[in-house]
Formats: sequence, C-alpha cells, structure tokens
Amino acid sequence: MAFDYKKEYKEFYLPKSKPGIVTVPKMNYLAVRGSGDPNEEGGEYKESIGLLYGIAFTIKMSKKGDHQIEGYFDYVVPPLEGFWWQDGISGIDYAHKDKFQWISVIRLPDFVTKEDFDWAIAEATAKKKQDFSKVEFLTYEEGLCVQCMHIGAYDDEPVTVETMHRFMEEQGYVLDITAQRYHHEIYLSDARKVAPDKRKTVIRHPIKDKGEG
Repeated sequence: MAFDYKKEYKEFYLPKSKPGIVTVPKMNYLAVRGSGDPNEEGGEYKESIGLLYGIAFTIKMSKKGDHQIEGYFDYVVPPLEGFWWQDGISGIDYAHKDKFQWISVIRLPDFVTKEDFDWAIAEATAKKKQDFSKVEFLTYEEGLCVQCMHIGAYDDEPVTVETMHRFMEEQGYVLDITAQRYHHEIYLSDARKVAPDKRKTVIRHPIKDKGEG
C-alpha cells in the first residue's frame, strides 16, 4: 500500500470545515514561482503545474530506473499547493487576480535530497525535451497557523477566511501575513473534474500571539 500523506498527516491535509490552530513543521517542496491570473488559459500558472508534476512523477517513478534513491518508499504524490500574495495589499483581493504573486508547490518526501532533485531535473529535461529550470528545491517552515477546510468555489473563500480570522482573534492570535509568511491553499480536488461548489481546499494563514511584536 503506497504511503499517502493526506491520510497519514490528516492534521495538515484533512482539517475540519471549522477553523483550528496548527503548527506546521519544516518541509521540502518542489516549487515554481510566478505571477498573474491563475485562470488564464496557457498562462504562467498553468504552465507551473505541468512543470511540478513532471518532476514529481520523475521522482516517484525513479524506483523503476537506474537512479535508486536511498530510503525510498512507494507513496502517493501529495496534492498541489500554493502560496499567494499581492504586493501592497494586506491579505488577498480576489477581484484583482492579475495582481497575484505565487509559489506553486508539491511536497517532497523527506528521503528526497537536493542531489536527487538535481538528478530528477536532468532526467526529466532529457526524457521530455522540456525546460524544467524554473523548478526549485524549496525548504519552508510555516510555523503557527490557523486553517480550515473550504468547500466551494475559490471565489467564495473570503467567507471561510473571515470565519478563520474571527476564530484566531477569539483564541488570542493575530494575523501574521508578511513577505515571508503567505496565504496558503492546498487543493484536494481536481478543478477539471469537480464542480466548483464541491471543491475541497485547505486554507491556511500564518498567525502569532497577540502579545508578540
């Protein structure tokens, strides 16, 4: 049975549809940075997803080739995630998607080293005849956050976010979105196959104690 991060780490991937507080440890990711409207056909965001999955599956299928990764175990490729922000805007303005800055990511198993990543980039570039130079190896520690499962269209997220912010304030926390800490989404539904009103998205915001500077 392949290891499934969503099932093994439910506290990070399958929260309830009411807000909760979570501390997210350091993780390694495949990452692609970009900007612009994620809904643009043939745009930078959709290109980033193809690049990420190209490398994610090269690593997953390495077990069948010559490059044997030390500590490898069979696993389900974790879901697509995204860190989002807009320069000069506190929080997220869904009415101006063209102003988005983003980092699209897919979590890497801990056994994948930077050397394994470099191998995967070279392997995918050679086999797929495609430029994967935008993909980077990102280590990120998210820390203390408020999160909630959002069920519905992406454009309806502000209602869930408002509920999250009320909850965090009741618990003695304040929002801590900065140049290093982002609005975070984890996509549990395939937007190509699931109706907007049924899509499941984990929304996560960084927070800190009210007493901190």
